[in-house]
Amino acid sequence: MVTLSAYASGDQVLIDVEDHCGGLPPGGAAKMFIPFRPNNDSRAGLGLGLSIARQTIEADYGTLTVRDVPGSGCVFTISLPLHSVQ
Repeated sequence: MVTLSAYASGDQVLIDVEDHCGGLPPGGAAKMFIPFRPNNDSRAGLGLGLSIARQTIEADYGTLTVRDVPGSGCVFTISLPLHSVQ
């Protein structure tokens, strides 16, 4: 199950993507965005998805972070500058 939440905080729009994968191994969060480093032993991918996602979000002056929730899962947060609609 994945839960999405979106909200404004100050001059930022934040989008939380929360999964329930059970959490990360120790040090896992620090390695998640390194290209060509898949996070599991399945070797199903190249380990590029999160690296590309972070680069794309940073190109729009935002950030992509991950927070481990031990025993539950992870929360990925996309933070982007708030723009007014004119």
